[in-house]
Amino acid sequence: MPNRLPLTTIFFTVFLDVVGVGIATPTITPLLLRGDSELLAGTYSIDERTVLLGYLLASFSIAGFFSGPLLGALSDRYGRKPILLFSLLLTLSGYLIFALGIQQRSLPMLFLSRIVYGIGGGNIAIIQSAIADVSDTASRTKNFGLMGVAFGLGFIIGPTLGGELANPQMVSWFNFTTPFYAAALLAVLNIIMVLFTFRETLTTPLLRPITPLTGFRNLAEAFTSRRLRILFAGVFFYTLGFSFYTQFFSVYLLKRFDFDQVHIGRYFGFVGLCIVVMQGLVVRRLSSIYTPQQILRVSVAGLAVALWCFLLPQQSWQIFLVAPLMSFFQGLTSPNATALVSVSAGTEGQGKLMGINQSVVSAAFATPPIIAGYIETVHLSLPLVMAGLMALFGWFFFMRFIKQ
Repeated sequence: MPNRLPLTTIFFTVFLDVVGVGIATPTITPLLLRGDSELLAGTYSIDERTVLLGYLLASFSIAGFFSGPLLGALSDRYGRKPILLFSLLLTLSGYLIFALGIQQRSLPMLFLSRIVYGIGGGNIAIIQSAIADVSDTASRTKNFGLMGVAFGLGFIIGPTLGGELANPQMVSWFNFTTPFYAAALLAVLNIIMVLFTFRETLTTPLLRPITPLTGFRNLAEAFTSRRLRILFAGVFFYTLGFSFYTQFFSVYLLKRFDFDQVHIGRYFGFVGLCIVVMQGLVVRRLSSIYTPQQILRVSVAGLAVALWCFLLPQQSWQIFLVAPLMSFFQGLTSPNATALVSVSAGTEGQGKLMGINQSVVSAAFATPPIIAGYIETVHLSLPLVMAGLMALFGWFFFMRFIKQ
């Protein structure tokens, strides 16, 4: 029988982790771009601030690209629990460094913070391994679905809560540091919960190579495999497109509609709600009727169009009409793209191929903020144009793979 207690702990670990990251999300863009935050000197132009923001956002994903495979290999050797605790300590340290960086008005401290809790954020590999440890064949899909529910709920609560915690009109002493102290408190609760309620799930240690270059090796293998490189190109470009939206749309909201941290938080909380509703009511039903190949023929192209639809609203309330459309196609694409990768592996290569897939996804999340930071200074709409274009490239490669 699967061990039920770790699953409960794993669920809340993922949930608290996503809430913590979500709490921080809506504050970073206004912190760097709005002059009233007083983080950067008035001599910085808005274009310079935007480029700096791109690098700051990217530093988190770049750190996660290196740390994900590394933490996964360490957990195979030394156990899930100690490495998970180590990653959560890094997350806690990162939040505290960011809050201190805001107080000291130190941009280097903000970069250090993002790198530190980006490394800790690589614990997704540990969590996936722990779920696999306590799952049998019949419960594996259901248990991984539980992690998706935790992600969804955390993404609803985190950004909304983060925006409100940075709102001095809510409580007079709330400011840009408050969300990061709240996220640090959640990390402390997470550490305590893992320390006292998580039973080690690894029964047989594995001596896998431990190297920070695993991510690069995975990428090389993904795009040199004659059979699978077209599939991974589809995964890479689709994820690249979606990442342009998720990581830089807050800049569009701030500059186009003058959103502050409160309204950015409420918007992304609404997007999280749309994704959860779509996953629960629509996506699961369609996935039981159609194959991943059939769904991806439509969903990836639909996502590209939906991303371009964000260019249409002339008033801020209209973007809330586009969000459900985007959530529908994204909700269809993400699990079915992963399923297509999974079914393309032989029974002996499942774990290896999923690790390669994770490296491809991490690489696709690392680059868009830097590119968007530069092209947005040319025209505000270019990151969204690029988002739809990259998703369309992804659809092209998926279609080629499916036809083969």
